[in-house]
Amino acid sequence: MSVVLKVGGASIGGTADVVRELRTLGHAVCVVHGAGPQISQEMERRGLEVRFVDGRRVTTPEVLEVVRDSFAEINAAVCAAIGADALPLYGDEIGLEAEQVPELGLVGQPVPSRPAEIVAALERGRVPVVTPLASGPLNVNADEAATALAVGLGAQRILFLTDVPGVFHEGRLLHSIPAAEAEALVGNGSFAGGIVPKLLAASRAARSGLRAEIGATAVVA
Repeated sequence: MSVVLKVGGASIGGTADVVRELRTLGHAVCVVHGAGPQISQEMERRGLEVRFVDGRRVTTPEVLEVVRDSFAEINAAVCAAIGADALPLYGDEIGLEAEQVPELGLVGQPVPSRPAEIVAALERGRVPVVTPLASGPLNVNADEAATALAVGLGAQRILFLTDVPGVFHEGRLLHSIPAAEAEALVGNGSFAGGIVPKLLAASRAARSGLRAEIGATAVVA
């Protein structure tokens, strides 16, 4: 059974423990990571405007340079935490696919793909650690990239590791939420910020037959 583990830039600390636990249970694990806080911090340092539209970062060539540098930094940190079995892979170099969203600049909407390097790494018992850049290169939201990759690989499960316990709605932690309800709540503005792309990505994964979890919250079809 293969699992895609999506790790946010703010939550890489527990990655190695989760990977170890999943592998102990017999799962092959592929990690997709973001670097949102690090990118925004470096953009501000360089005097670049930080702007998001529906959870996607508006990406100019100058921003893409920051994105690439930040991804490289986080990828190295995640690989170091996991240990010798980790294999760093850069999405735009291994053929992650996406369709450009021109109004956002160098941003891609990912489509399911099955890069040979990831398949080979999993077959060898390695843990591929993937940056969410697509061919182009295009900057891809890491939550969306993880779902597209999980579908393309035929994974059974996708787990979004965050810096909060799970999805909160009206002050309480949800143990599960139907995909249709999650999409409706996003649509009416009940959720905002970084949880939006996670909920939508998890909903797509659930509708594609995957077991999808955001922390302790299961998103179900």
